[in-house]
Amino acid sequence: MSLAARARSVAAIAALEATLPLNLLLVAAAVLRRGPRPQAAATAGGGGRTVLVSGAKMTKALVLARLFHAAGHRVVLVETARYRLTGHRFSNAVDAFHVVPDPTSPDYAAALLRVVEEEGVDVWVPVSSPASSLPEAQAAELLAGRCEVVHLDTGTLRRVDDKHAFAEMAAEVGLAVPATHRITDPQQVLDFDFAAHPGPWVLKSIPYDPVRRLDLTPLPRPTPAATAAFVRDLPISPDQPWILQELLTGTEWCTHGTARDGRLLVWACCRSSAWQLTYEQVEHPAIRAWVERFVAAHRLTGQVSFDFMEDAGGTVRAIECNPRTHSAITLLAGRPDVAAAYLDDDADPVEPAAGTRPTYWVHHELWQAVRHPATARTRLRTIRRGTDAVLDGHDPWPFLALHHLHLPSLLLQNLRAGRPWLKIDVNIGKLVEPAGD
Repeated sequence: MSLAARARSVAAIAALEATLPLNLLLVAAAVLRRGPRPQAAATAGGGGRTVLVSGAKMTKALVLARLFHAAGHRVVLVETARYRLTGHRFSNAVDAFHVVPDPTSPDYAAALLRVVEEEGVDVWVPVSSPASSLPEAQAAELLAGRCEVVHLDTGTLRRVDDKHAFAEMAAEVGLAVPATHRITDPQQVLDFDFAAHPGPWVLKSIPYDPVRRLDLTPLPRPTPAATAAFVRDLPISPDQPWILQELLTGTEWCTHGTARDGRLLVWACCRSSAWQLTYEQVEHPAIRAWVERFVAAHRLTGQVSFDFMEDAGGTVRAIECNPRTHSAITLLAGRPDVAAAYLDDDADPVEPAAGTRPTYWVHHELWQAVRHPATARTRLRTIRRGTDAVLDGHDPWPFLALHHLHLPSLLLQNLRAGRPWLKIDVNIGKLVEPAGD
């Protein structure tokens, strides 16, 4: 780790701690203007359940914990040792917190089973990262009969998480997707008949790649030599397959859905962008109909997030499906009826109400306004119109701990270990690192 990189970490820690006076003012304002605490009607069966939520470092885990708590359920939160100082463990919605091995560890499932038995867990709701969604599906197999799990089964998850297999699943039931080809060798791209199918096309890794996922370099390049140079620089192999996909243009959309036995019970839909950290609900019947049809056709139970592209003519096509909670769930904060939609087959569907304020992360918006002064007016307008996804006047400790304990502890870990980082993601509570998850 270079001296400049170390200095960057130190500066980031100092900058976070320097926001303490502002954060105390924000918390005081939130406490003073808080309304009645949201509470759901009586829980199904007359009593609350114990709900295990994994992925504690992420804002969406905090949102779900608060929603289950408000509905009268007991919440157990788990996270790995690296993120043991997550600010969310200090939420008054959390009744117990446990440290577990990394989901990729062979000991993960057994550790979860111990937590389930110790805490009397009735339902596990995984809040997965891209790297943990499959191990959590596999862990669910061990927990079968011990508790319910709101997650796709292993076979289905493998299919929807594979961009090529997902496109096939959609096409099987007559749903629109871009043309997609599985690539396991760079030569397949070089042999592709771009003259007959001019595209443009784009290459995407099927395994999640946090850095290259934003590279939408159109193919073919201006010359065959340039195309070959670009393709051969990518880690394409049978063990790390990619897709060659039609590059769509238009308006990009992202969605969150929670399904139970083929019924879409939790819904959010927003315009999308790279590194998105602002969410605003938009009613889009065509996208919702697409998702409802897919979920029903494959009788899904679990959380599924879809990305769509809408062309100038209004046609929507799904680009991919991510089998995990979407951060757009933050739009449902304060809606404890979401808990029933996660836990009960006969629950009524829930979506953000008309006029729901957008969600954002205040220090991300302020930092971007400083870095890009031309966007400052737009950023400040976002803050005025919306609500911070973490700050809650009824539950202020997670907001303070996020900025003054959780994120500084991660920066300090990287500083000590000499690990570089690319950016601080306040939403998922982590440092984005080269070759990270």
